[in-house]
Amino acid sequence: MARTATDSLEQLFKAFPALLGRAATPVERNAFGRYADLLILWNRTHHLTALKTRAAIGRGLFLDSLLFRAFLPRGPLRVLDIGAGAGIPGVPLRLVEPGLSLTLVESKRKPVSFLHALTRELGMADIVVRHGRAEDIVIEVPELEGEFDFVLTRSVGLGTDLIDTAMTYLRPGGSFLASGPPVVGGALSKGMWKGQSEWKRAEFPKIGVSRMFFMVTKGD
Repeated sequence: MARTATDSLEQLFKAFPALLGRAATPVERNAFGRYADLLILWNRTHHLTALKTRAAIGRGLFLDSLLFRAFLPRGPLRVLDIGAGAGIPGVPLRLVEPGLSLTLVESKRKPVSFLHALTRELGMADIVVRHGRAEDIVIEVPELEGEFDFVLTRSVGLGTDLIDTAMTYLRPGGSFLASGPPVVGGALSKGMWKGQSEWKRAEFPKIGVSRMFFMVTKGD
């Protein structure tokens, strides 16, 4: 795929030591590159993202996804991504954490088709893609209830209905984690959710990145 010398994922890979405490492996470099190329190819007809270049996708989607890792404990985790779209943030997290068991939920058909193509391209048949609304899927597939350690979401309207739905997927002690606005507050006041919740800040001063996250922990 033709591209300019400056249209690369190098800025993403240069951020790996700050984000993950280590350099990107050759396997990860290859996987993120194939992910970006496939997204650009599909974007020509399906408009999955407003970002048009590898460099912009690396900064705006991949790096942004890896910020979630600041709040994920190490070790095997069962993670559900609601409103996954083009696989953000779940797939980038899975690329750097092979022990993460990932389920993607997306209600729109075009992104779901892309996600199936992406998991084939990356050879990640263990990633589960479910087509539908999260609140309906947990009713249709009741064995998913209470099965996940984390429910993640990005770029989805943050409201109490979404949090209620996320709670049905979480095991007791599991957490819902949503990337938020640059400052505390945003679309959902903490006072609107009566359970255990807090705003957390992920800061990476070496790369000049700071982001707020809204976390809700499910009680026993």
